[in-house]
Amino acid sequence: MRQAGRYLPEYREVRQTAGGFLNLCYTPDLACEVTLQPLRRYDLDAAILFADILLIPQAMGCDLDFRENEGPVLRKIGSAADVAQLNSGIDELNKILSPVYDAVSAIKSNLDEDKTLIGFCGAPWTVATYMIEGGTSVERAASRLAAFANEDWLNELVDKLVSASIEYLSCQVEAGAEVLQIFDTWSGDLSGELLQRYCFQPIAAMRSELKKRHPHVPVIGFARGIGVSQTDFVAASKVDGVSIEWPVNTGWARDNLIERCVVQGNLDPLSLIGGGDGMLNATRQILQDLPADRHIFNLGHGIRKETPPEHVSDLVSFIREFDRTAKP
Repeated sequence: MRQAGRYLPEYREVRQTAGGFLNLCYTPDLACEVTLQPLRRYDLDAAILFADILLIPQAMGCDLDFRENEGPVLRKIGSAADVAQLNSGIDELNKILSPVYDAVSAIKSNLDEDKTLIGFCGAPWTVATYMIEGGTSVERAASRLAAFANEDWLNELVDKLVSASIEYLSCQVEAGAEVLQIFDTWSGDLSGELLQRYCFQPIAAMRSELKKRHPHVPVIGFARGIGVSQTDFVAASKVDGVSIEWPVNTGWARDNLIERCVVQGNLDPLSLIGGGDGMLNATRQILQDLPADRHIFNLGHGIRKETPPEHVSDLVSFIREFDRTAKP
């Protein structure tokens, strides 16, 4: 999940220098720096691009601001007229997002050859909820009501986000990304046919087109909060890898997901804050449950700002030692 973030003191220093979160995202040298910071500290296998899932709606003309102690604030989208005003021209989108592609190129050129660069974006449903709610929301009630009503403007919004996200990820690959990850943080808001329509099908469409353009680039999907519907998600989307959150039992994942795709996950980020034997025992169980050749060890969600950096070091060292001693 997220590597760079508020848990690293060097990140906080760069954040202050940037003069704002969006400036950090849109300044290639700074985005490159915070992407590489965790790899200077830890023996990680990959870097994940530092950006934000809401850069796409901003590039489409949806006003965006990040406010202290409040998070993202966007101009609300809630009608056909609102959706029609959004920019969906590929050239204009790429022009606005070009600093992100420059950051990818800079990261790739500074990354060791044995390290992988992961590009990413938010899934259409998750990004749409932020646009409809005007920012963060506990229940995403307006978004869910629009889905229940099968609003034409919501369907059009999701279609536009699918097209923009495909182009965004494709350009990341052209700039140097070797793996792509799609985050659907709020997929658990929906169930049944709505889950298929607004979460699984858009990601399936993205994966299909990306494979046409870049056949050898793996696509990882993260559909948070859907429980045993992970099997339906993998079947529908055909992702090459699936990220699972910490409540998903790793024994169940082994029995139901491993033969379909690679599994990524899923240590509880809170255990990383606690550290010690609790963290290491939970890590050992994950490593024992999931076969090394079909498993990417990771957290079950983003790393939290309270995380002591030394606990991350302990975790990585433990995994490396487990891997070394487990090999025949």
